[in-house]
Parts: sequence; C-alpha cells; structure tokens
Amino acid sequence: MTDKGQFESGYKVPVSHQDFPGKEGKMPVEPLFDEVPTPDGKSEKYKAAGKLKGKKAIITGGDSGIGRASAILFAMEGADTLIAYLPEEEEDAQETKKRVEKYGQQCHLISTDLRDRENCKKVVDKAVSLFNGQIDILFNNAAFQMTVEDIKDLSEEQWIKTFDTNIHPYFYLSKYCLPHMKRGSTIINNASINAYVGKPQLLDYTATKGAIISFTRGLSNQQVSKGIRVNALAPGPVWTPLIPSTMTEEMQSQFAAPMGRPAQPSEIATCAVFLASSDSSALSGQTIHCNGGTVVNG
Repeated sequence: MTDKGQFESGYKVPVSHQDFPGKEGKMPVEPLFDEVPTPDGKSEKYKAAGKLKGKKAIITGGDSGIGRASAILFAMEGADTLIAYLPEEEEDAQETKKRVEKYGQQCHLISTDLRDRENCKKVVDKAVSLFNGQIDILFNNAAFQMTVEDIKDLSEEQWIKTFDTNIHPYFYLSKYCLPHMKRGSTIINNASINAYVGKPQLLDYTATKGAIISFTRGLSNQQVSKGIRVNALAPGPVWTPLIPSTMTEEMQSQFAAPMGRPAQPSEIATCAVFLASSDSSALSGQTIHCNGGTVVNG
C-alpha cells in the first residue's frame, strides 16, 4: 500500500484476506461510494441533477461494492431501490440502507439466494408490491468469482455455481421484470473486462461474463422496439470485497489498470446512472468499458 489517495495514479491496494464473499466493513481501506475524482487526483462529492427522480430500481448484490455505490448514486439522483443480497451479507446491506436513506430515498432489503428461480420471482414480486407495480430499472449486478490457476483444478461444482450465480438470475429477473416495465425502462447487466481479455485465473467467471454480453445484445434486440433499453457495463479492476476474498497476494499486489490504480465503486456507479437515465437514450445493446484504460475490441 502507498500513501497516495485512492484516486491518484500509483495507488496500490493493501493486501489482505477474507473469507468469501468478503465484508465491506472489514476491508483495510474503505472503498469510495459517493465521491468522484477531480483532475488533481483528489475527490469531491458526486453532483446529482435529479436524473432518476421518481424512478424505482432493483439492484442485486447491492450490499457492497458497485451495487452499494449504485444504490447510493441512484438515491442521490432521486430513485428508490430494492436491494437483493445474500443472508451472510446482512450487516453490509443494513449499512447500505442507512447510507441510501441519508439522501432521502427509500431503500428496501430482501435477503435471498438468487440461484433459485423462485427467489428471483419473489424479488420482483416484492418490488411490484412495494413500488405499486412500477419497475423502471433493473441492475443485474450480483456475482461470484474464485480464482483457480488451471482448468484441471477447476471443480465441476464451482463451474456450475458460477453459472448459477452469474448468468441464470439475469435471465430470470429480466423475464419477471419486463411485464412491469414500460417505454423508458432500462436493464443494466454488469459484465466484466474479463469477457474481452480472457483472465486465465477466472475461467468460469470469464465465461459467464461473455454470456452476459451476448445476453445483453440479444435481449436488447428483442426489447428496443418497445422502448426498453438493455445495456452492459464491463468494469476492469475495482476495489470491492471480492478482491481480498478471492484473490491471491500476488494478484492483489498487481491490482491496477493502465491509469495506474484500480477504480472505485463510485466510478462504475456513475456509468450505471448514465445507463439508467435518459442521458443514454441512444444506447441499447451496448457495453460501457469502464476499465481504467484497457483498449478492447468490443
């Protein structure tokens, strides 16, 4: 770890270790959720402009990392949220709720395992009940990853778990949300730079992220004529609890992007706000490569 600020080039994350899925509150340096970088490498509070006023959103994996930051920025922009999270993430989820409500918006929580199709339906049913049938934004964000160096050591059980967590709920939640969406609604799918660069230590995770990109394109082609837009994010290195809970010491010591540092969750959340709002009205079936400067063939 260096003495540089988290938005300064050359910043290195401190190496630490946690059990999966990791706890936001136990990270050695807290990620940034409502601050964005300034040109001098410092930061300032995100400036909201009412882009999502009156909107209702579902965010999966909203207890920490990119999900938490997105819930906070959505609230700053005027949206209420329903956050789905795993039972073991209760403490982090309650902290997210507290931070969202600080900005005057509703934040509802539902603890569930989205690998179960029926649980995905329960999430949507709860949102419909809480929001009087209004669902404007679905942010499919929850994911599982665990590094394995070689395919010979990648268990069949982990392969199935990764697909059950990372892509199947995107289908179920989209399917169940769409009947409640109308022209102007949006679906955002969180993919990854790994779909484009093929991270060798994350073979199963990388495969699911490639599936998410294709799912985004196909679903967009289905829905765009109805005025419902579907887009994806493809973050690069981001400082979240997945880093200390799934990466080796060597991988953490090298955890950075071409800009000289990893991104903060707030920087990915600003892209989620853009895709959720009418500012991105000409985008559907597209992927925003918020990866810190790695040039990829989209």
